[in-house]
Amino acid sequence: MADKATIALIYDFDGTLAPGNMQEYGFIQAFGDNPEQFWAKSNVIASSNDASEILCYMKLMIDQAKSRGIQLTKEDFARFGSTINLFPGVLEWFSLINRYGASRNIRILHFLNSSGLEEMVRGTRIWKEFTKMFACSFLYDDKGVAVWPAVAVDYTAKTQFLFKINKGVHSIQDHSLVNTYMPEKDRPVPFSQMIYFGDGSTDIPCMRLVRQFGGHSIAVYDPNGQKREMSERLLKEQRVHFACPADYTEGGKIYKVVTTIIDKIRADLNLQILLDQEEK
Repeated sequence: MADKATIALIYDFDGTLAPGNMQEYGFIQAFGDNPEQFWAKSNVIASSNDASEILCYMKLMIDQAKSRGIQLTKEDFARFGSTINLFPGVLEWFSLINRYGASRNIRILHFLNSSGLEEMVRGTRIWKEFTKMFACSFLYDDKGVAVWPAVAVDYTAKTQFLFKINKGVHSIQDHSLVNTYMPEKDRPVPFSQMIYFGDGSTDIPCMRLVRQFGGHSIAVYDPNGQKREMSERLLKEQRVHFACPADYTEGGKIYKVVTTIIDKIRADLNLQILLDQEEK
């Protein structure tokens, strides 16, 4: 009796699937800076110009490369991305939770919703797991060299991408489809069938929105880092449902939470089928 259904798992990247910021894996060091120096420069550019922090860090990356006569290509970004360390269990997580979903007649889709760089994520071993990556990216010249930001993802863009996922729109550029009226019953991924994973301030609007619309939000923190307090505060403020250490292994808290949510969604769908039959 169970109809096939879709659940979307939507992830931030930095601090959620991997420790720290991805730019700190080789890129910053390649240009003679340390992370503290790079982010301090970026923040000064943003604050002194009342500008987007995301656009400023992306411009600084291009400026630093130019100042040293280095041409940044997609291959360079992927090479830096290949050195990113992922949290425990992340490599196995996608196939693990896909199998669990299949056992409940649920199709699991994975989406990235990140202020990090798509080009660097493509250097990791997990990039093919994502149905769509909504992330920052660069424009390239005819020689394949990065010259300008193409997509800058801040917290406002992140919430927009949730509505795109809701309506099955996977184009970043197309704004017409996401604003076209679509009855709730026709939307490929209802908000009630979303699970959002995030760790930082740019994720708070998304986590709150998903929770408000009937989905589930999980604040993830590095047990060796400084963000546990933020996650627990978000939990107390009822912006998220759960605060979990960044451990994606089978039997860990995230696994137990997500599999239980999947079971709940399956039960809710089965109940709705019975209710619909009664109304016929």
